[in-house]
Amino acid sequence: QVQLVESGGGLVQAGGSLRLSCAASGSIFSINAMGWYRQTPGKPRLLVALITNERNTNYADSVKGRFTISRDNAKNTVYLQMNGLKPEDTAVYYCNVRVVVLTTMRDYVYWGQGTQVIVSS
Repeated sequence: QVQLVESGGGLVQAGGSLRLSCAASGSIFSINAMGWYRQTPGKPRLLVALITNERNTNYADSVKGRFTISRDNAKNTVYLQMNGLKPEDTAVYYCNVRVVVLTTMRDYVYWGQGTQVIVSS
């Protein structure tokens, strides 16, 4: 009922920047929190950044001051601007969106398909 399409991952040198995007579409009444998580092989998926519909934000300590999360409600899109990238930021990044579905008026959490970010030293 709801689809998330991520884009913007890739290969970048340490110190560089990338901007991830995640667009939600489908049977959407409203979107509450939107966030980004990341995962490396053999490790759990961890929160990177979160933004509420009041635009309150929360960041993992490891990315504070380097990453910025934002959202465009008109486009149902969340962004993650990543600056000062480090090799330890290498991971698959997943967007996570909490949606009130139009057809049921119930709250569901959806995940994007993941986008690979590789930071070379």
